[in-house]
Amino acid sequence: MQLTGAEIVVRCLHEEGVEHVFGYPGGAVLFIYDELFKQDKVKHILVRHEQGALHAADGYARSTNKVGVALVTSGPGVTNAVTGIATAYTDSIPLVVITGQVPTYAIGEDAFQECDTVGITRPCVKHNFLVRNVEDIATTIKKAFYIASTGRPGPVVVDIPKDVTAAKTEFSYPATVSMRSYNPVIKGHPGQIKKAIQLLAAAKRPMIYTGGGVILGDASVELTQLVKSLGFPCTNTLMGLGGYPATDKQFVGMLGMHGTYEANLAMQNCDVLFAIGARFDDRVIGNPKHFFDPKRTIIHVDVDPSSISKRVKVDVPIVGNVRDVLKEFNRQLDAGKMHMDAPALKAWWAQIEEWRGRDCLKYDRTSAIIKPQFVVQKLYEITKGDAIITSDVGQHQMWAAQFYKFNKPRRWINSGGLGTMGFGLPAAVGAQMANPKSTVACVTGEASIQMCIQELSTCKQYKLPIKVLTLNNRYMGMVRQWQEFFHGNRYAESYMDALPDFVKLAESYGHVGMRIDKPADVEPALKEAFARKKDLVFMDFITDQTENVYPMVPGGKGLSEMILV
Repeated sequence: MQLTGAEIVVRCLHEEGVEHVFGYPGGAVLFIYDELFKQDKVKHILVRHEQGALHAADGYARSTNKVGVALVTSGPGVTNAVTGIATAYTDSIPLVVITGQVPTYAIGEDAFQECDTVGITRPCVKHNFLVRNVEDIATTIKKAFYIASTGRPGPVVVDIPKDVTAAKTEFSYPATVSMRSYNPVIKGHPGQIKKAIQLLAAAKRPMIYTGGGVILGDASVELTQLVKSLGFPCTNTLMGLGGYPATDKQFVGMLGMHGTYEANLAMQNCDVLFAIGARFDDRVIGNPKHFFDPKRTIIHVDVDPSSISKRVKVDVPIVGNVRDVLKEFNRQLDAGKMHMDAPALKAWWAQIEEWRGRDCLKYDRTSAIIKPQFVVQKLYEITKGDAIITSDVGQHQMWAAQFYKFNKPRRWINSGGLGTMGFGLPAAVGAQMANPKSTVACVTGEASIQMCIQELSTCKQYKLPIKVLTLNNRYMGMVRQWQEFFHGNRYAESYMDALPDFVKLAESYGHVGMRIDKPADVEPALKEAFARKKDLVFMDFITDQTENVYPMVPGGKGLSEMILV
């Protein structure tokens, strides 16, 4: 039986168990859309902009252990999607992005809505394909899902010319795929693990530093077991929040540019550092030359060998899937007795508690103006820490990371590496689609929300009961903060002078809008909003314009050079 290329694309999605595809139609993908229309196994979610499609597929993937799928047309459909592709690439999110292309005979002829998709996306994908023959579609899509979801995850683009979707061939979907040039290492080297355990046992000031690899590798259970067994302090990066329970006493908070005083100083002053699924990026350790004063021994576990010793030289590299590696660590720890320097560890914890006593996240709780930190704290209390929280990028993102205590993985969904404003709302769309029974809230700012606000229409169409919390300070808050600190209070183009009435705007999309401008009304408004189980509620919190995110490590400085309140 022969099928068209478009039919094959849809059958491949069936074979991969895909339930949702986020996309926007256009001429080059109409044959595929026609086939989607004829079936009911794969549900298509119509977004209002291709960037929204990618962010929604991204949020879908981050909140599950599945590959997100997006479908966009050629030319501007692809270029609109590039921001979302780059966002997923930077944060190692598994996506398969199917893009339309002009017919094969028109490629390179400046045809209508043509662009070089492979060339444009090459720097921001894990891999990409241009499918020139209908016979190659099935194998290519199988490879795309395999590459996207194994090793260090990432987005894979499959570019399919329109005439290839119309051509016919016999359909056969491969059960497995083998690629000579791509064989990610799964198991860590047992000898290196044994060496690492010996170093940890001899440590006097140990520190466990974990990142998004723990979340992506579904290794939070194994990490928690390891941290508890060792009794060491643990910190998460922005991308790693939820990998270790935030309410546990061994958790010293997030580290980095806006990390806690105790996490940053413990990181800076440890003598043995155990890095797990993290990449020592600039927002975490600042300038590397400052990071090695004093010197320390570093153990680094990562599935991506290119991430090891990329920014800092490590002493014990362990390449492998984080979950498998930590299982082996726990097995070796259970099998033998680890003799640690108990007095030194006790003294180290005493020092950490002294740093923790600085209460670096304190803020004015008596203010007559709503403090953004207060809103996030109340959000945490009312949802009992059990919501899926998406965010945009800026001050609100940092306050959400600091004040919402994530005890479970895949509950914190934000654009970390690329820092993409506009991510929060469409990511919430994807997360809500993937988790229809879960509470999903988007913490955003009045600047970020306007980047992809048209996705409120998508929310209405699919009846998504997302709760949107805008921490509205009438500024591009993080830009204003940097201008205050480093540019002589010259607020060049960071003040939002003509904001919409967000309540009326939400209502115009068919949702519920609220405006909250008094601290006493914050909790009642949140309770009312979350009681409306079937409605999207847009809450516009009018917050203190002058509030800054503290602590802060200025760019180029070391972790111990924090600006405190």
